[in-house]
Amino acid sequence: MATTSPRTTGTDTDAGASKDTPDNGKLQLLSGADRTVLTLMVTIPAVLVIGLVWIPALISVVLSFTKWNGIGPVSDIQWVGLQNYTDLVTIYPPFVPAVTNNLLWLAVFFLIATPLGIFMATLLDREIRGSRFYQSALYLPVVLSLALIGFIWQLIYSRDQGLLNAMLGLDGSNRVDWLGNADINIYAVLVAASWRHVGYIMLLYLAGLKGIDPALREAASMDGAGEVRTFFNVILPAMRPINVVVLVITVIEGLRAFDIVYVINKGTNGLELLSTLVVSNVIGEASRVGFGSAIATILLIISLVFIVVYMISIYREDATE
Repeated sequence: MATTSPRTTGTDTDAGASKDTPDNGKLQLLSGADRTVLTLMVTIPAVLVIGLVWIPALISVVLSFTKWNGIGPVSDIQWVGLQNYTDLVTIYPPFVPAVTNNLLWLAVFFLIATPLGIFMATLLDREIRGSRFYQSALYLPVVLSLALIGFIWQLIYSRDQGLLNAMLGLDGSNRVDWLGNADINIYAVLVAASWRHVGYIMLLYLAGLKGIDPALREAASMDGAGEVRTFFNVILPAMRPINVVVLVITVIEGLRAFDIVYVINKGTNGLELLSTLVVSNVIGEASRVGFGSAIATILLIISLVFIVVYMISIYREDATE
């Protein structure tokens, strides 16, 4: 008995075709005006970043191998090779204290300020009474520049009329010169810088915590996990993207610290940082552009290491999605 093969109807063909082809609405071509706007939105920021960031950075790298006072013509530039880098570690006394202070800055941010910001975010995420007030109070320093924070804390640390000495009941010869004493001024400035950094990290982490699925906490609670165990075993791993961002921001904030110490005493008398050494050499009285560029190049290389790690992490997350 002969069998007839099933016929493919036009409806079936259309249905199959509709499954294989994407939605026509998603393939609409951009109009000429849209393409122009999109091109401008991409081109203008790219030109600004290349012209104001990358080209000056590359020029600084090249100048770090030269000797030039920045005033004479370009023909006065002398190629000295690695001499600037050698002089940094051999005959330039402020370099080692600056590196030490930058490492101390990073250590305080990593071990104290950043964990404190995470702790504050965790508390505020529990919707405690007055959480909005505390959140606003902690975030307030973030909207202020580090230069302005430096001025504020100068009033607090002032030896003669400062708030801190008054609160401690110190007067006369017992007053402490918090910013003038080279043995303690770096720690005083770190307190002021951490005041701002804590609010910054708190805001970032609080935003991340709001995106955590409540079911994760409920599952951990059902398994008998306490608050601390839930945070370290459940919440912290789920916050990995935010953790990477916080890590990179902490490193960059520690390395680019400049405003607050320059406002206080232009980065001298115990407050030397790599960033202040760059400024003092490039635009200071010495006007050693090549030497200052060598310090700037070292800062650039250190920053790029952490930025590259951040970008690799972001690309890996996009690839796994």
